[in-house]
Formats: sequence, structure tokens, C-alpha cells
Amino acid sequence: MPPQFLVFGNLTREYLLPAIGQPRLDVAGGSLLYAAAGLRVWESDVGLVGRVGDDYPRAWLNECKRRGFDTSGIKILSKNLDVREFTSYNESFEASEVNPITHFARREMTFPKNLLGYQPLEERALDEARRLVVSDIPENYLSARAALICPMDLMAQNQLIAGLKRGNTHTFVLDPLHTMMTPKAKRELPALLNGVTALLLSQEELRNLFWGETHDLWQMAESVSMYGCEYVVIKCGAQGQLLFIASNKRKYEIPAYPARIADPTGAGDAFGGGFLAGYCKNYDPLEGVFYGSVSASLKLEGSGAFYPLDVLPGLAEARLNAVKALVREV
Repeated sequence: MPPQFLVFGNLTREYLLPAIGQPRLDVAGGSLLYAAAGLRVWESDVGLVGRVGDDYPRAWLNECKRRGFDTSGIKILSKNLDVREFTSYNESFEASEVNPITHFARREMTFPKNLLGYQPLEERALDEARRLVVSDIPENYLSARAALICPMDLMAQNQLIAGLKRGNTHTFVLDPLHTMMTPKAKRELPALLNGVTALLLSQEELRNLFWGETHDLWQMAESVSMYGCEYVVIKCGAQGQLLFIASNKRKYEIPAYPARIADPTGAGDAFGGGFLAGYCKNYDPLEGVFYGSVSASLKLEGSGAFYPLDVLPGLAEARLNAVKALVREV
């Protein structure tokens, strides 16, 4: 049977210097895996859509299959593809992607040869070889009920949503690429958000979008909703999330679950996967935020995209009940 939930995103070779613990050098990462794991906490029927080069470790794709993911949507190009991603965290868990040589030197660590010639991921984001296109979607994936489009350039997101609308998919959750969220992007948002169920973005991205216009996040959320999406979810890090419902202009604050932070990598992507699962239970956006919050909290507490899938049984459900008790209507 074809998968009912789809995740579109990037697969990377991750080089991570955490604030605490051992470095993680050349391991499987990327928005696709983090989001898929956040979804897989709650739902088992998940298909992955992404691109990798011929040099991408097959063992990592096999691990996805072993975890129960449908990988028939992952296209392996007949050439090498640079998908390296470097991140370093300071003691406050703030991320930096500047010259990795500096970070390794500061920690008195040997610089890995595999990182020579590294360029930040954003500088390669518009590489045509990396861009997902409609033809990358397997035909049987068009019967899926819901899709999460992880951060990538707006043109690719727009085309993928248009392609999915040819089939049975009726729920679209969109997470924009942060470098694309500039005042200029507002010209493209009407076409992009028409028919989108929920837009998930950080408060920094939203402020960048409305730079110089207003400081009111709720006002920004309402303005964005007028472009066509039903719900706007603002991710506020340790402060939790804000939810704006376009149809009745209701506003909610959902505090974050008080997780013990070990590695914030991919927590925002895991939130998106959890949101999709929760929303599709009863088509309730608040449920989506609750489930997303739990998925993110599980990811925060350990390293590796699949960390949320290896926690104690019942932990996610217990946290879900705790998070529901924290919500407040504004």
C-alpha cells in the first residue's frame, strides 16, 4: 500500500559539534529525516521524498527502510552530490555555520579531511541538482492524504504542492526556508499559500518577512493568513508556539514542554512532522501543535535524527497530556 503521509526535504551528511557530548562527524541528517522521525513517533505510514548523489551511503537509506519508512521517493542521482552540513553549538545552544576550521581549532580538535572545501548549505540551496521537482514524486504517492514540505526554495515548494494537487492529497503543511523569508517574498506568497493548510515558521522568519512594518507577531500572522493558508504556527523556541486560526481569528499560546536540552538540531523539523500527525487525527490545528511540541521535545533530548523513535514506550503519550494542560487562548 502507498504511504498516507509524505515528507519532502533534504538529506545531508551531518558534521555536528554539540554544546555537550562527543562530536558527530559524517552521520545521516537533514530536514527530511528529522521531520520524518517526528511524524513516525505517531504514524507508521510515512513516505520520504528527497534527492541524494551516488556517493550517499546506502547503509543510511537501508536504515530508513529498517525504521519502517517508504524510501521509493528518494531519488539517487548518477553523480556525486555535495550534501555536507556543518553546525557548531556554543554553551547556550546557539548554532553557527561559519568557517568550520575555526570551530575545530577553538576546541583543539583535528579538522576532518571530509570537510575540506566546505560551503554553507544555503550557498548550495539553489543548486539545480538538489532541487526537488514534480517528477520526483512516485505516482502511487499521489494517493497520500497529507504532506509536509520542509524548508527549500519557494519555487520548488510551489511546484511540489501543485503536483500533489493532481492527486488525492488534501492537507499541506509548509515550512519555508529561512533565507527566503524577506520582504520581497511577500510577492510570491499568494501563489504559494493558496490552498496550504498550515504555514509553520519561526518568529525570526516572520519578523524578517515584515521587517520595518510591525513588531506585532499576531498582526503578522493575520496578514500572512490572508494569502490563503488556514493556520499560521509561529515557532518561538524555548517559549513554545503561537497558533493563529484564520477562519475565526482565534489565537493560542502553547508553552514548550520543559525538555532537557542536549542537541537542538532538527527540533523544528521534528515539530513539523509531529504537527502533521496531530492535525490529521481530527483536523484540529491545536492537536497539531500539541503533537509537534512533543516530537520536538523528544528530539531536543538526544542526538541523531531517529532519537525520538528510541525513547521509552509511552513517553510521547504522557508528554502529550502534559502539553495539552498548558495551552492558553489569548
